[in-house]
Amino acid sequence: MAAFLWALLAVAAGACIAIQAPINALLGRGLGMPVAAACISFVAGAIVLAFLVLVVTAFEGRAPAWRTPDGWLYVVGGVLGTVYVTTAIYLTPRIGAAAVMAFAVSGQLLAGLLLDRIGFLGMAVRELSLGRVAGAVLLVAGALMIRVF
Repeated sequence: MAAFLWALLAVAAGACIAIQAPINALLGRGLGMPVAAACISFVAGAIVLAFLVLVVTAFEGRAPAWRTPDGWLYVVGGVLGTVYVTTAIYLTPRIGAAAVMAFAVSGQLLAGLLLDRIGFLGMAVRELSLGRVAGAVLLVAGALMIRVF
């Protein structure tokens, strides 16, 4: 049952990403500068997350170990997120939300397969299987069908 709930949470998160793209694209159009919309998206998210950190800190009675992670870890995740959000803002009005999401999920899956295969940053190594490769091929084919047909 827990696995099913985790899967539902992942689907809901994916839906949020799909809904976020046209909202941010509309904001970018209204501002006349898509990169400004990406900035606002991140500032709004940072404010909400800062509030959540305070709530969780108070609830758990402990603070994050701010000094423990390497410095680069504080930057790279946000930079990668910036690439995704800004690209989605630029592409959504041009190729549509479904195509952006299909290609983004295809990129996520292909990168995920590679990261699993090499055990990126200490992750468990997961071998490529026929099923995993076939699933990736079908997903990429589906993304192309959404855009081309």
